[in-house]
Amino acid sequence: MAVQQNKVSKSRRNNRRAHDALVAANPNECDNCGELKRPHHVCPSCGTYAEREVIAMVDDVDLDDDAA
Repeated sequence: MAVQQNKVSKSRRNNRRAHDALVAANPNECDNCGELKRPHHVCPSCGTYAEREVIAMVDDVDLDDDAA
């Protein structure tokens, strides 16, 4: 079992953790619709990736009166 030789001060411990912070997302504009999207991902609003439609998006969802 690992046992420390000397006490690690709060300052030294916190300096080691200085690079563990989360980085904010870097959204890009979609070339097709102009909405913000994650880089290298399919656009959630229009379903395109690399200027071609990958996912067919449905404009309106028709719910039957029985389903609602």
